[in-house]
Amino acid sequence: MPARNSINKTNLRPRLQQGATQLGLDLDKHTIELLLKYLGLLYQWNKTYNLTAVREPTQMLGLHLLDSLSIAPFIQGEQQLDVGTGAGLPGFVLALIDESTHWSLLDSNQKKTRFIQYAAAELGVNNISILPQRIQQLDPQTQQYDGICSRAYAELKDFVAQCLPLCQPQGRLLAMKGQYPEAEIQALSQNLEIESHLLKVPEVSAERHLIILKQPD
Repeated sequence: MPARNSINKTNLRPRLQQGATQLGLDLDKHTIELLLKYLGLLYQWNKTYNLTAVREPTQMLGLHLLDSLSIAPFIQGEQQLDVGTGAGLPGFVLALIDESTHWSLLDSNQKKTRFIQYAAAELGVNNISILPQRIQQLDPQTQQYDGICSRAYAELKDFVAQCLPLCQPQGRLLAMKGQYPEAEIQALSQNLEIESHLLKVPEVSAERHLIILKQPD
């Protein structure tokens, strides 16, 4: 039996592997182990620091790991920013599966950024930067990204207003949403190219959509 403060990797390992395969991801054993180690650290820290409302490892597998991995096929470019990353979702998870992509993880909550720093040291993750600040503190003149993602961060109009200036000319904004945000899309005033993708996330029954926005060519 696993210790009370640990997760049962034996049960979770095949489910994670199968879920990743269903998402079209071919993850090797080392990467699967890194993801499970991250999940174990999140589970342990959550007992003390309340990093996420999801507390059971079996639920974290779907609602955190697989949900984050579901947007991996849509990531383009080497420099990515995760706004309101929380405990590293989705940016830290995505950094684990692709060392060629650099993720800047932004959150003003210090206990959450401390967790990310600890997890990065424990797992030997070198392709992330931790930004313990607010989005308004970033400088569009010097900080530009190929992609900027958010997971339940803000309404689309606010996400666009705050993050589009930080995008490279051909950069894209990726907003992870639950149900299709019809009203939020209608509220957008900018002339943007908009894509919508219905995500089928293994072990998650609720609706998931990815909204991609970019400047017209």
